[in-house]
Amino acid sequence: MTRNNIDNLEILFEDNHIIAINKKPSDIVQGDKTGDVPLSEIVKEYLRVKYQKPGDAYIGVTHRIDRPVSGAVLFAKTSKALARLNELFREKKINKTYWAVVKNKPEADAAALTHFLKKNEAKNISKAYPNEINGALKAMLDYKILLSSDNYHLLEIKLHTGRHHQIRCQLAAIGCPIKGDVKYGFKRSNQDASIHLHSRFTEFIHPVKNEEVKIIAPTPNEPLWNYFSQSLNN
Repeated sequence: MTRNNIDNLEILFEDNHIIAINKKPSDIVQGDKTGDVPLSEIVKEYLRVKYQKPGDAYIGVTHRIDRPVSGAVLFAKTSKALARLNELFREKKINKTYWAVVKNKPEADAAALTHFLKKNEAKNISKAYPNEINGALKAMLDYKILLSSDNYHLLEIKLHTGRHHQIRCQLAAIGCPIKGDVKYGFKRSNQDASIHLHSRFTEFIHPVKNEEVKIIAPTPNEPLWNYFSQSLNN
């Protein structure tokens, strides 16, 4: 691991208990079979250096987002914070809002989607069904169109369940695969292997301080994301 890994971290929030990072699309949150250095290890090294710890720093992974997805990821800096954040996730008390860019405009400007998702472990892909089938899990989200360009549409998505590839799979099921997501039916991959899905807002009551926390993750520095972000801010 190089000093560059640490210097490139975009820290969105940090206190004695929690640290939130704006994940780049190429980052993996936890180690996998690729052997690439995961974000968890980079954050651990950042903490070790910053606080001059003689040994390893503690870092607890509370959740993951897919490798080609960008946005806010929460880590715990203590075992106490990890246990409490895990409880908040279990109780669905951490509210996450995503932005997605799609080429095909959904039929409705805003809607609630319910599907039953079944994961194919061998292919690492999920399939959406309109009705309950054996081995499928219920998946629910709300979306609304925030903005449209000549060729693309920016959707805001609120998750009510946390299923494998849920947003990717459910949007593809209504004919709106996410830009760059060839796994779920988009025609071309993005040059950097990202997809246009971003964890934009994360809101929760701090598990130790009992204060409201709202984390906003800036979108990647990329032409289409920049167009939508700047248009919303004008």
